[in-house]
Amino acid sequence: MSTARYDAVVIGARCAGSPTAMLLARSGHRVLLLDKATFPSDTMSTHLVHPPGVAALERWGLMERLQDSGCPPVETYSFDFGPLTIAGTPQPVDGIAHGYCPRRTVLDQLLVDAAVEAGAELGEGFVVDELLADDGTVTGLRGHARGGTTVTERARVVIGADGRHSLVARAVGAEQYDERPSRLAMYYAYWSGLPSVGFDTTIRAEHRRGWAAVPTHDDLTVVPFGWPIDEFHANRSDVEAAFLATVEHAPQFAERVRAARRESRFVGSAQLPGYFRKPFGPGWALLGDAGYHKNPITAMGINDAFRDAELLAAALDDAFGARRSYDQALGEYQQIRDREARPIYELTDDFAQLQPPPPQLQHLLAATRASQAAMDAFVSVQAGTLPAPEFFAPDNVARIIGSAES
Repeated sequence: MSTARYDAVVIGARCAGSPTAMLLARSGHRVLLLDKATFPSDTMSTHLVHPPGVAALERWGLMERLQDSGCPPVETYSFDFGPLTIAGTPQPVDGIAHGYCPRRTVLDQLLVDAAVEAGAELGEGFVVDELLADDGTVTGLRGHARGGTTVTERARVVIGADGRHSLVARAVGAEQYDERPSRLAMYYAYWSGLPSVGFDTTIRAEHRRGWAAVPTHDDLTVVPFGWPIDEFHANRSDVEAAFLATVEHAPQFAERVRAARRESRFVGSAQLPGYFRKPFGPGWALLGDAGYHKNPITAMGINDAFRDAELLAAALDDAFGARRSYDQALGEYQQIRDREARPIYELTDDFAQLQPPPPQLQHLLAATRASQAAMDAFVSVQAGTLPAPEFFAPDNVARIIGSAES
């Protein structure tokens, strides 16, 4: 068997792959980072980075670069449910209480640059054709640059950060579990003349519709919106008409849209299932959407990618340094990932059904509206700075309702 040239080859250089490559390279490991795209490059994404993701950028020394790119901060969260609106400021995590909604052309380039500066080798425009294995253990890959000759690379671990349709996951037959159907079709477009200062979400559960408006680069606002999967085919032939009909359920927002200008085409998908995949095996690992996915309605994908990049890089560093066995280190990575991801996974699946809340939840929302502290706690769940089980714990629910009724 050929000697591995790299400790890790990372396939996919976006929000999961580049931070993983950067962190491994910073720890002194030999890393090759590959992507079929050339950067800067856009990709389908609602691209909101909630406060925990911003805190990760700060830990990595990259937040100032994002600030310097001209991306406005997202400091408030608002949820218009029709009968009531809950708005507030998230509780801080590591001293950070704001998010950003950067264009992926900016954020992904920033992360790729950081990985290269850390010492990772970058192969852009590279297509992976197949994984290589020896006696059931992945040992490398074979692929080619556009118009180039076939290249073989060997590594101790091949990491799939290559999205929902991961070649790595498919090649190794990664087990998939706790699956959820695709419940909601999501689309988005960019608008000028539609100012927004925060993460402004509108839910019309009685009409099974939801959308948001979030400021991004170049004085633009990204507006993601969704409707039930069973209406996807009826609406896909004229997405703009479906969108305009949707926002009419909130007349004031519809008026703002009519005064604005759409600056991009609508982008979206109905293929948005939920799943966990076993994220490791002999010579391979998964992270980002390759390892775990949920509907983008809560816009948690980038946060999750950053979290899992830190978890996986730390686990592999321990395994490479023989401080723990590979199976022990990567097994703990899976356990922590699943434990950390599950509350928001369940919340997202419920949210994506766009059903009117049950009476108990309606009662809680009405009570939450009576207290700014309770509203701040509610939006903190959506921002990822307060675990959902903590907010919805019986003692906390009783406290919020009791305070509102006293």
